[in-house]
Formats: sequence, C-alpha cells, structure tokens
Amino acid sequence: MPSPLAISESLALLASGLFAGAALYVSFVEHPARMQCGTALAITEFAPSYKRGAVMQASLSTIGTLAAIAAWLQGAPTQWLIGGLLLGALIPFTLIVIFPTNKRLLDPSLDKDSELAEQLLQRWAKLHAVRTCLSIASFLACLCAAIWH
Repeated sequence: MPSPLAISESLALLASGLFAGAALYVSFVEHPARMQCGTALAITEFAPSYKRGAVMQASLSTIGTLAAIAAWLQGAPTQWLIGGLLLGALIPFTLIVIFPTNKRLLDPSLDKDSELAEQLLQRWAKLHAVRTCLSIASFLACLCAAIWH
C-alpha cells in the first residue's frame, strides 16, 4: 500500500499535469479554433465551454494545491510546496483578473458581432495564456520534485 506521502505527491503531480495539459489545449487548440469560426460563434461557444472548464479547473487546482501542500507538510522537498502554491495561485488569478472578462463575455446583452466582443475574446486569450504558463510552471516544479526526490 502506498504511503500517505506517495499518495499526496501523486495527486499533486496528476492534478498539476492535467491542469497544464488542459490549459495548453485551450490556448493552442480550442480557443484558436473558436476564433476561426467568427466572433459571434466564438461568443456562443464560450459560455458552455467556460461552464464545463470552470468545474474541472477549480477541482484540479484545489486538489493539486492541497495535495502538494500535504506532501510538503509530510517532509517532501520544497519544490512540492512551490508547485502547489503556483497551482493555487490560479484560483485568485482567475477570480480577480480573469473573471471580470468572463462575466462580460457571458453577458447576454453583449453584441456577439461587435468589436467589443472580439476584443474581450482576445483579452481572454492573453489572460488564459498567463494561466497556462503558471500551470506549466506548477507541473514542472512537481515533476522535478518527483524525479529528484
């Protein structure tokens, strides 16, 4: 049976890796494809994608953060704590920095064909790129800790 430390490390690595992979997919595949379909369709597709993604991302960031902190508290190297804090930083970053843009994109009164709608989608992509980079950094910190531990 694996130790509590091994379980914590595994959960942190899995959650950070899944988050980073999903963020990369959204940044390099889903959002660019959404934008190629035109602003009106991109806005229409954003709402259901956002709702589904938010549940997954919140779950992964919470589980990964708690698992990484738990691993560190059990004596794992500081890289686990760093990875967990990077993953955990995605929660306030999303709520404080990205959410206002999300709210405007989800506003039913937004003209889906407007220049504003396109600007909001472009802003969202840039903000999501920051989230992608943070999640990759989190995964790499956890991966390095797992390899060199």
